[in-house]
Amino acid sequence: MIAEVIVDIAHSDVDKIFDYDCLDKNVQVGSRVVVPFGSMKIEGVVIGLKDKSEFESSRLKSIVRIIDETPAICEEGIALMRFMCDKYHIPCALALRQFLPSEMRKGKVRVKLIRFAKITDDIDVFEIINSLPSNAKAQKAVLEYLSDGKMVKVAELNKEFSPSAVNKLTELGFINITEARENRSPYEEMTGSRKEVTLTDGQIAAIESVNSTDKTVTLIHGVTGSGKTEVYLRLIKQAVDQSKTAILLVPEISLTPQMLTQLRATFKDNAAIIHSGLSAGERFDEWWRLRSGEAKICIGARSAIFAPLENLGVIIIDEEHDGSYVSESSPRYDTKDIALFRAEYNGCKLVLGSATPSVATYKLAEDGEYNLVNMPNRINKKPLPEMIIADMRTEIRRGNNSPFSSALQEELQKCIEAGNQAIIFLNRRGYSRHIVCRECGYVAKCENCDVALNYHVVGDVLKCHYCGANYKLLPACPDCGSIHINYVGVGTQKIVEELKKLLPTARILRMDNDTTRSKEGHFNIISQFAEHKADILVGTQMIAKGHDFPAVTLVGVLDADMSLFFSDFRSGERTFQLLTQVAGRSGRADQKGVVVLQTYQPDNAILRYATHYDYKGFYERENMLRKTTCYPPYATIVRVMIESENDELALEALRSIHEELVVYYDKNREKFLFYNKMKSPIKRLKNKYRYQVLMRVKQGADDVIDKIYQIALPKTTNKVLVYVELNPSSLN
Repeated sequence: MIAEVIVDIAHSDVDKIFDYDCLDKNVQVGSRVVVPFGSMKIEGVVIGLKDKSEFESSRLKSIVRIIDETPAICEEGIALMRFMCDKYHIPCALALRQFLPSEMRKGKVRVKLIRFAKITDDIDVFEIINSLPSNAKAQKAVLEYLSDGKMVKVAELNKEFSPSAVNKLTELGFINITEARENRSPYEEMTGSRKEVTLTDGQIAAIESVNSTDKTVTLIHGVTGSGKTEVYLRLIKQAVDQSKTAILLVPEISLTPQMLTQLRATFKDNAAIIHSGLSAGERFDEWWRLRSGEAKICIGARSAIFAPLENLGVIIIDEEHDGSYVSESSPRYDTKDIALFRAEYNGCKLVLGSATPSVATYKLAEDGEYNLVNMPNRINKKPLPEMIIADMRTEIRRGNNSPFSSALQEELQKCIEAGNQAIIFLNRRGYSRHIVCRECGYVAKCENCDVALNYHVVGDVLKCHYCGANYKLLPACPDCGSIHINYVGVGTQKIVEELKKLLPTARILRMDNDTTRSKEGHFNIISQFAEHKADILVGTQMIAKGHDFPAVTLVGVLDADMSLFFSDFRSGERTFQLLTQVAGRSGRADQKGVVVLQTYQPDNAILRYATHYDYKGFYERENMLRKTTCYPPYATIVRVMIESENDELALEALRSIHEELVVYYDKNREKFLFYNKMKSPIKRLKNKYRYQVLMRVKQGADDVIDKIYQIALPKTTNKVLVYVELNPSSLN
């Protein structure tokens, strides 16, 4: 038997199938194996078996050994690998790596084995105790402890009695030591009971629509608080009851523990969690529970779409509009592409849920390619929160230089006095935005990145939010020597400080990337706020979606129009989505909710649609703009990025790629809407110079996209990285 093996080297030079002789008959498709490769022995994955090789048998080397008893990758994974390689032009090895925990692939994590002790069968314990010397008190105590025949962890016995006593009894044959696997379970404390939920008519209709449609994809467009989560849980239960499996994706790691709690309350140990915040051991054990069939449900962020589940019954992507579902690092993929492939492969339903669907997704639903389900009402039948627009221009004219408008200050006072909770949203962590010299205009920038540094009061440092580098504070301007340094803008740290001045007795929590670095950072902050151990939660976009806090009656949005002016065609869409999502955190229980939007652009059309929760009006305007200007979904943006620590090498690669691309462009202009080469908006990032060729290609011109990949990717060297992005989530 001949095994077709992909070796674990993600390089185009070895991106091919290698034939190996199978001396071990247990080799299966999907098995991880060790094979000789040149002068090395490396890991690989068997992607096929055949009777004969086209190469002479004398030239074939043999598989050294099989790594796992159970094939690590199922046949669906092999098919998905081929799909990813064709669509994203990536090496097979890179695609296969997505299906395995990285530490497992590197051999850095193993099964956790626990040693258990038990009295040896068919011996009289008390006879043995009486026969032991009088000074063997510890040995006698161990035997008495085990006399009822139970199995006890050796570590527990060693701690309670003594290792020497346990070892001596084992040596004498009076107790047997066995090993058993123990899973490292993340978030063990996240369990709870579940109340019986009576479905609303809207929830029943949504479930029936998903089940009855002949379309693979259903978009559930439901307002915040409409009960989409309960619909997801019922669809998952249906799949499990039919002996099938399920995947539930959420956009933020901070949302996974909250959703995991609900899943465990319903499905107990049948639910596993996968995300990058777990320890290596936890990630491996959760992966194994899914692969072995011990767990049938996987919840996680983007990477959980590669969960090793077979026989899928449903795939659910919550907050489907979120940009985090598009990978911005290698391999660059869209989670929805992977989910659709898996849904079609398994013949199951793919459910996309959002209160603010992406324009591209809603257009597919409107055109009839997706099944559309509308859930326009909250389950508590309460109206959506009242939106109050605070014009910050007027506030400044009145002499209010506080970050909080008079309307927000008034609502905060009322909220806290009533014993309720508030959320203050600002999508900027740190203390201040950046540092400027008042004399010459110098802006402190990162040495590795072409971006302004942010001041953080914790640690009293300047920090780069792209590469994480820290810098000491500037005593004077390095350009002109002036000591007149201004801290411009505010971040979450500064807001907390200002709130303490405004409301000295209020208990305040802050949630951003700085406060959630530990594995359970998200969960601890969310738990404290949910248990009403704080009155105000200040945070960035990680607090804007998915959370359900019944006591929150006020949401304050600072700089509501900040994201409107990003140089991205989706800036309006993202602003509408963010405002609608964060507003939805208010008034989710019995009390009326209020949202205060602070803006310098009160007449902006996007804000007007957001304040009226008018998604349809927003969509029609945005869709018309995209159609008129030929932006996605009416075209595909293709970006070729060139990065290098050496500016000259990056420029040289740009010229080489441009010379070939422009020839192709000139011959196929009818398929292009735009073509230009330029510096990237952020010219230097993480000590790498960045250049790009930016194109817009007519919809459906897949041959053009394939040609762009073929021209660009071979220009990658060990000193220059070249990659291609389709409709990148950020154009920076």
